[in-house]
Amino acid sequence: MLSNFLYNAKAIIEGGKKYPKINGIVTFRETKKGILVTAKINNLPISKDKCKDRFFGFHIHEGISCSGNVEDEFANAKTHLNPTNCPHPFHIGDLPPLIENDGYSYMSVLINKFKIKDILGKVIIIHDMPDDFTSQPSGNSGTKIACGKIEN
Repeated sequence: MLSNFLYNAKAIIEGGKKYPKINGIVTFRETKKGILVTAKINNLPISKDKCKDRFFGFHIHEGISCSGNVEDEFANAKTHLNPTNCPHPFHIGDLPPLIENDGYSYMSVLINKFKIKDILGKVIIIHDMPDDFTSQPSGNSGTKIACGKIEN
């Protein structure tokens, strides 16, 4: 586990019923240039087609819980975090996709569109499809397959 000196917030990621082995951590570290978002995710679904690597939609959602219902086990994650009412892909919750590498993904990106205080208590979602960065309101990124709550 990372020390509190290395991050300001984190989300422990857990897979849903279809992919219960997905797990990992997403950390958020405030810097002078923005927030450094780092994701380390294990046991993502692996593509059997060598010409079609798996890309996964990756977003901060406005909900405060990874719970849901029969139709959508993460329904209470709600939609992308978008307090400025911008079109997709300009929501503050829109992040670059995760890329699967033999079931593992590591991604680190510097973002200046939110502060730690804006995302605390919200959830981060991994979707089973890549975000198309066009479709409204959320990029047509498919089913929610993993979730984690952002906390200190």
